[in-house]
Amino acid sequence: MVDYREILRLRNLGYTQRQIASSVHSSRKTISDVFARADEKELFWPLTEATTNEDIRRMLYPERIQRLERKMPDCAYLHKEMAKSSVTLTLLWSEYAQQCRNEGQIPYQYTQFCDHYRDYVRKTKATMRIKRKPGELLEVDWAGSTLPVYDQHTGETTPAYIFVASLACSLYSYVEAFAHMKAPIWIQGGVNAFRFFSGSPRILVPDNLRTAVTKHTRDTLILNRSYNEMAQHYNCAVIAARPVSPKDYLQNHIILKIIGST
Repeated sequence: MVDYREILRLRNLGYTQRQIASSVHSSRKTISDVFARADEKELFWPLTEATTNEDIRRMLYPERIQRLERKMPDCAYLHKEMAKSSVTLTLLWSEYAQQCRNEGQIPYQYTQFCDHYRDYVRKTKATMRIKRKPGELLEVDWAGSTLPVYDQHTGETTPAYIFVASLACSLYSYVEAFAHMKAPIWIQGGVNAFRFFSGSPRILVPDNLRTAVTKHTRDTLILNRSYNEMAQHYNCAVIAARPVSPKDYLQNHIILKIIGST
């Protein structure tokens, strides 16, 4: 922002526009315009200490304020609302835009609205409590690393792939080692988990591995046919985690700690 206070102070001390422009790192055109506006509004140094550059800008350029100033969203309120079921930033932006129109104010566009919210979350390190219903979600995946299985006679090692199924509410988990990660074994791991838990959940949440998800984009989710048929047989809905870098669940980290401590 232009340092209006310093411009008016240096003008009062008799400095030239060129000297002031060099001192406050603004163009001579800006300095000349501030001089003209200050004369028009009869705004001269000295000013009270409480008068800020923003106050001076409002006095010198009221038409710019009316044209450009937008209503800042209440990010704390947005974060609280985002914790509720079925609430999205798109919905909250629509409500925010409607509120601005009702109050005669200018709203931010959706992209800037989201940027302000994300900045708030990053700066405040805001966290969100996600409420889970018992038995509703079962999160399934392969643990990140294999475990070596040793042959006690030959000493040879074979890698074991660790299947993990974790209930989202209680974190009660089922873990089983398999010789490979092909589709039949993936499905078998899920069936064995259902037997272990003595029931099936309402929603299965797998990662985007090929044995579960054929295609997952912003607009399209295509499940592996066999996995989808298994889910239908057990009356489950499959909602895959978000692609690329999901943060929907953390059971793998929990299970790896359990495995590493045994």
